[in-house]
Amino acid sequence: MAISRKTAVGARRGTRVRQRWDDTLFDVIATLILVFAVSIVAYPLVYVVSASFSSTTAVMAGRVWLFPVEPSLKAYEAVFTYDSIMTGYLNSAIYTVLGTAVNLTLTTLCAFCLSRKDFYGRGVVAGMVLFTMLFNAGLIPNYLLINGLGWLDTTWALIIPNAMNAWYVILMRSYFQNSIPEELFEASGMDGCSVFRQLLSIVIPLSGPIIAVISLYCAVGIWNSYFDAFIYLSDKSRFPLQVVLRNILILNQLDMSAVADLRDMASRQGMSNLLKYAVIVVSSAPLLALYPFVQKYFVKGIMVGSVKG
Repeated sequence: MAISRKTAVGARRGTRVRQRWDDTLFDVIATLILVFAVSIVAYPLVYVVSASFSSTTAVMAGRVWLFPVEPSLKAYEAVFTYDSIMTGYLNSAIYTVLGTAVNLTLTTLCAFCLSRKDFYGRGVVAGMVLFTMLFNAGLIPNYLLINGLGWLDTTWALIIPNAMNAWYVILMRSYFQNSIPEELFEASGMDGCSVFRQLLSIVIPLSGPIIAVISLYCAVGIWNSYFDAFIYLSDKSRFPLQVVLRNILILNQLDMSAVADLRDMASRQGMSNLLKYAVIVVSSAPLLALYPFVQKYFVKGIMVGSVKG
């Protein structure tokens, strides 16, 4: 169909095409639905933050809805002076950094081997990796194994059993197979490059997106986990932050002697409720600060997961 001179001139000048009424109606409805969905998701987060900055009496009276009422930092002062919380914070940071490093190293090595067509027996190894996704020994055998190895109340009880995730291996292997050209390995092999050098000089520099995605997945999983620590650790000095948070939220075990100077402003239960919100904010802050730096890699990571290796 021929385009008239007037239409072409209007297009060159950036004339805006008027939408039809049904397109406008669709945009309005879609926007309202998205705003409603975002409000449902965001309100609990906003409420927790607002409650943590409010006074004890306002929280107990239910006067906090959206913004802080009678703003106060007493809850955060109590949090950062409570020894168990700070110790748990440090332990969680150590477990997260060490566990992510070990998991990422083993996952990368295993995925690289499984992605190579010249790796003899890779089908058997891949089957063994997939087998771990379908079958598990169970809680009691795992506990007996950790106890037999002498790892109870040690860092290894939280790191070694979760040192490699089969799903992460599949994601990374799929990325290596579909995103890195085979010609690069052939050319480097002709130049005398070893397999280990190929991994360091070719694979890792070209795998920034999947490495960032797997690192974030590992870090979030380790930071939020509490069950392994709850089972394998009995020494309170080794408790991660999530176990301390669990004790406060569920068991309400809080040594109020650590906040004895706050007795004149609230009762034990009031301060305990206020500390719950403050601890939730403190425990979630590191991950919320990490998300913006790796958000751009999520789309590519999701696309990698949709490719069958």
